[in-house]
Amino acid sequence: MTEPLLEIRGLSVEYRRRRTVNVAVNDVSLNVSPGETVGVVGESGSGKTTITRAVLGLTAIASGEVLFGGQGITRLDFAGRRRLYRQVQLVFQDPYSSLNPSRTVARTLAEPLQAYGEKDAGLVRTRVREMLERVQLPDGTADRFPRELSGGQRQRVAIARALMLSPRLVILDEPLSALDLSAQAQILNLLRELQSRAGLSYLFISHDLEVVRYLCDRVMVMYQGRVMETGPAGQVSGQSAHPYTHLLHQASPVPDPQAQWRRRTTAVAAEPREPPPQRAGDERCDFAPRCPFAVSRCWTERPSLRPAHGQGEVACHRFPQWRDEIQPADHASSRRAVPDPRVELAPVAVERGRRQVIDGALRGEDK
Repeated sequence: MTEPLLEIRGLSVEYRRRRTVNVAVNDVSLNVSPGETVGVVGESGSGKTTITRAVLGLTAIASGEVLFGGQGITRLDFAGRRRLYRQVQLVFQDPYSSLNPSRTVARTLAEPLQAYGEKDAGLVRTRVREMLERVQLPDGTADRFPRELSGGQRQRVAIARALMLSPRLVILDEPLSALDLSAQAQILNLLRELQSRAGLSYLFISHDLEVVRYLCDRVMVMYQGRVMETGPAGQVSGQSAHPYTHLLHQASPVPDPQAQWRRRTTAVAAEPREPPPQRAGDERCDFAPRCPFAVSRCWTERPSLRPAHGQGEVACHRFPQWRDEIQPADHASSRRAVPDPRVELAPVAVERGRRQVIDGALRGEDK
């Protein structure tokens, strides 16, 4: 069995403000193997970015351990952290603010090499030119400033900067959220191509299950700092084992207005969500207040991760029973039996582009 490149064991991170303690990440474990892409999915505030900051040593760890290449990196000194950054690089979410507006692209890309002691100007220029070619940007880009580039081009520059030191692991923190749909598809294809060429490993942070399903091998779903579900990307996206993952999937827009309407009119048969009387020491499921399938046990006992679908895990007392409670609504009694054409056509015009872009990315038609 291949040894994991990145291994996170029981990671917990706390933020303190006076007497208040906010647990941002609670007992999270994660592995990334060489050449693998692992996605971390969840809404804002779920702890995704905190994990990346903990791995990079930018946030103090309350408990747990982080290993890279089998070596502990939790409490590295300055020299050790500097050596680590040659092998682990980060691509930020916003390409507009992650690049220095007063520096040309060439100077931005040369900076990592120069920071690690490279003094041969000719070698640096050659490396910059080669990297621009790898991320499919023309040579003239080297002399341009970030303000002269599009959002997609800026993100390509950010990716090129991360690859200048030939790292083994690249952490991508919401790298597509600031881009339009066509640029997203191009960046997705670029990431896959770079991975196949250099054998890179990716830790991909996102809130979009469709993007994660296309790019990632495995997925970890987080909610309020805890792991809700893990498993292969196709399985987690297509056959969700946790109600929270199912709701994330339901929130993704689809290009078919009829399908979108059926999705929003899904009826759920479940017990009322009002919390039952709780005793001292009870630890409820964090998702219970929002879960349409919650029962009394969910309010008094926190679920632990257990096997689901063979290759994944889920923290849910109701799996797989909750999936049997999803039933189509009685459309005959609905007043929207014949949708208004104006309501039907509008989502098509808005959402068709998203599906075409994702489909085009799957077929490699973005070039």
